[in-house]
Amino acid sequence: MADEGVQSAIDLSVVIPVFNEESTLQVLYEKLIAVLPAITARFEIIFIDDGSTDNSADVLESIQRADPRVRVIQFRCNLGKSAGLSVGFSASRGDVVITMDADLQDEPAEIPALLEKLDEGYDLVSGWKYPRLDPFTKTWPSALFNRTTQLLTGLRVHDFNCGFKAYRRPVIEEIRIYGELHRYIPALAFWRGFKVGEVKVLHHPRQFGKSKYGLERLPRGFLDLLTVLFLNRYNRRPSHLFGWLGLVTALVGMAIIIYLSVLWLDGVRPIGTRPLLSFGVLFVFMGIQFISFGLLAELVAHTQVPANESDYPIKRKLG
Repeated sequence: MADEGVQSAIDLSVVIPVFNEESTLQVLYEKLIAVLPAITARFEIIFIDDGSTDNSADVLESIQRADPRVRVIQFRCNLGKSAGLSVGFSASRGDVVITMDADLQDEPAEIPALLEKLDEGYDLVSGWKYPRLDPFTKTWPSALFNRTTQLLTGLRVHDFNCGFKAYRRPVIEEIRIYGELHRYIPALAFWRGFKVGEVKVLHHPRQFGKSKYGLERLPRGFLDLLTVLFLNRYNRRPSHLFGWLGLVTALVGMAIIIYLSVLWLDGVRPIGTRPLLSFGVLFVFMGIQFISFGLLAELVAHTQVPANESDYPIKRKLG
């Protein structure tokens, strides 16, 4: 094996987004170095400094100078976790990629458990923080988020937003994450035909710093979920979404109008001054508009059919 300071071939990459975690980085690095060499000698650790305003950049620079297996990418400003992961995926060279948070709540000693699950035939293994040692203000929104995401995506994963995950390279090469879509990486991979698994991992309470997430992430997360559903389930068949909305809305409007018409035929007058009539007419027109949107979206989708096979989730080709 050639070794010229930086390994020429990498088996395992560990990608870690960092934002204001100066107190944890050295400890995290030492924990990783205690675990990774027993797995493979060909590994790399990639820290993505997401515009930290504390001394995280200095700590990372010191770690990198002492160990060429460590790589550091610094953003000029805070771009968010999805941007950090996306850049980390692009920079990684390992056949398998591990992602984890930098706050020491993820335990590096659990990496072998993720890899063992991956070896069972999975393409992506997500950690399940169990038991989760976070305050109630974080656990109940997370439980609501996970349950809703399970119902709408059809993927039975208990902890979608856990940052502790293991990926095979084809997964990170196919999925695209931006904004705050990192929460839905298991669903994105699942819809691309990858096999997604889950394993319970040890979770530590936060000892340093403070959480970067609060209750404000709930409405953002719901909007992101709608984005994920639309772009992945209905991007090639938008009329299935708008059509159902239109049919249901129009049928409700028609039911209201029929009900009022029966009252009128039965001698109940007047019905033209009833607010219910306005709602019925409004629902019918809304239904027509939804169906029209669906047809227009189908025309747009028809002009954007994938141009080549790389746009399709092809597993392999024989012959």
